[in-house]
Amino acid sequence: MRPVESQSQGDVRHTWAADAVAREVRLVEDLLRQTLCSQVSVVSEVGLHTLRAGGKRLRPAFLVLSAKATGLPYDEPKALGLGVCMELIHMATLIHDDVVDHASTRRGRETANAIYGSAAGILSGDIMLAKAMNLLSVHGRREITDVVAQAVIDMAEGEVSEMVARGCFDLGIDEHLAILRMKTASFFKACCETGGWLAEASPETIAALGAYGQNVGMAFQIVDDLLDYRGDQAKTGKPQAIDFREGCATLPLIFLRDELSEGEREVAKRKFGDGVTDDELRMICNWMESRGCFAKTVAMAENHRRHALEALSALPATPGREILEALAEMVVVRES
Repeated sequence: MRPVESQSQGDVRHTWAADAVAREVRLVEDLLRQTLCSQVSVVSEVGLHTLRAGGKRLRPAFLVLSAKATGLPYDEPKALGLGVCMELIHMATLIHDDVVDHASTRRGRETANAIYGSAAGILSGDIMLAKAMNLLSVHGRREITDVVAQAVIDMAEGEVSEMVARGCFDLGIDEHLAILRMKTASFFKACCETGGWLAEASPETIAALGAYGQNVGMAFQIVDDLLDYRGDQAKTGKPQAIDFREGCATLPLIFLRDELSEGEREVAKRKFGDGVTDDELRMICNWMESRGCFAKTVAMAENHRRHALEALSALPATPGREILEALAEMVVVRES
């Protein structure tokens, strides 16, 4: 899944970008830890447990780097506060998702709801959202508030749409991609647009950052769905093919449907979300690999990466822009 450049060049560039992101992430982590503290001990425990579970903190990183990519001055403390706001929203949605899915593990660790119970998880997630709104009111402006609010609506509607589509073996590709745009890409877009607004960039620059964020978000989710089927479980921290087990049709399966014989299709449809065995999953994953479904999925992620880079071409040549370009590549080649 590497982009078309030499591996050594790509690795050097990715290491440089990862180091740059790590600097931003450290600042975000420190403020996140402070913000998650509560006078109610279980709320602090749920928040800190979720924080310790790890995560790439990509959303705040994209926000800050988008501001830097404009080449314009911006308020760094505000950028940090808004980055924490975005990560709090993301963390709250993960906690709520785990409750809805009755998930007992995430990233190889017990989920908050498995330890503290569903009620504590839901309510602690609600408090994270409230704290995020407080940070938004302190550090944002009207345009940023509008962008973030719409993204949160999109995410919630995307999750509901995915829930309604669960169990639908014949889910159409357009409907599936619309769900991805709502539940994942919209929030990446909002993070990047927020960085542009923070730097008081031109409408054209903000639109370019938004297009970049949306395409990177699509590539990120497509690769996530691909790794669900063919990722190394030691790196992803998840069992193989959770989506198939739970009846969620994603691109590898959508592409596979057209490659199946009538008998194979009947087997796959009958087992979709209904007690598939590990051996049957291995067979289905082998079908996906051998019939080009993984390759088609990678190609779609690559297409979104190219569109993301095209959007960035409207911005001045800045170190921030170069890091965003490298991050778009890293999203596609990642293994977890």
